[in-house]
Amino acid sequence: MKLPERVVIGTGAIESLGSELKDVGIKQVSIFTSKTPYSKYRGIIEKTLRSENITFQWYIVRGEVEEAIEKLERADIRGDILAFGGGKVIDVGKYVAWKKKRSFVSIPTTASHDGIASPLVSIPTENRRYSLFATVPKLILADIEIIKTAPYRLSASGCGDVLAKHTAVRDWRLAHLLRGEYYGEYAASLAEVCVERVVNHAELIAGRGAPGIRILVEALIHCGVIISIAGSSRPCSGSEHLFSHALDLIANRPALHGEQVGVGTIMMAYLHGTDWKMIRDTLREVGSPTTAEELGVKPGAIIKALTIAHKIRPERYTILGDRGISYEAAEKLAKETGVIP
Repeated sequence: MKLPERVVIGTGAIESLGSELKDVGIKQVSIFTSKTPYSKYRGIIEKTLRSENITFQWYIVRGEVEEAIEKLERADIRGDILAFGGGKVIDVGKYVAWKKKRSFVSIPTTASHDGIASPLVSIPTENRRYSLFATVPKLILADIEIIKTAPYRLSASGCGDVLAKHTAVRDWRLAHLLRGEYYGEYAASLAEVCVERVVNHAELIAGRGAPGIRILVEALIHCGVIISIAGSSRPCSGSEHLFSHALDLIANRPALHGEQVGVGTIMMAYLHGTDWKMIRDTLREVGSPTTAEELGVKPGAIIKALTIAHKIRPERYTILGDRGISYEAAEKLAKETGVIP
């Protein structure tokens, strides 16, 4: 089990970056970022790094994930890799660090999904989006003030990704009972605690202030760490993620990842016979989509995605079973939960 060596969360945390890197033994970094974080925070980051005599160079991540990875794998990367940005930047940095056998530092600028702390990298292809194990961040530094200034839609999406653990854990337990798959009670219980944190503090998160955003960031980081504890994405990704990936294929990724898995969680919770209305109401409270219309897709796309979701990762058993569900059953499910009219 490999876990982050240090996690730093707080307002103004970015100003301590130099000393935090020094404390974990990092003396040189290649900083992966995108245009906006570079223009807004370059001065602060360079100042804190110079104060601890840490050498650095910047790399602007451009294009899609696979394209960016190919370019940066060929680059003359010096020292360890620090990713300062959103999900794509962190995925690219994590993957390149793994390939080049360097330590990885994660500094998120948004709270949109649990990739902040997980060892997984999400790689999109023409036919599907898949995840692979890369490297666990040595240091995670989350500045709440920076994350708070990002568009709130990203944070609402992050709530959807946390709530997805409600059904992911139940899919995992089902696979254990019916297929004899390994099931870790400790990791599963931690994932459910993260769900409870978001449900219980939905109003605070919706307030968009530092206290609520901190609760969300902590939950996302914990979810990422849980994947390392479990040794797989099972406690954090189940049928709701399969639905989202299927929707990507059909609707050409109309919404954010967390928005899609949030809607998927409503429907999969219904299939599991749990409190799907709690999931729906929490998503509504934080301002995340709960219907096809709010996702920007047609009802037919929801139904089609439900019928093919089980094919996305056939080796991963979920409530959808081996054969999936029929068109009629999918339509009824989506209507019963209010996802389609």
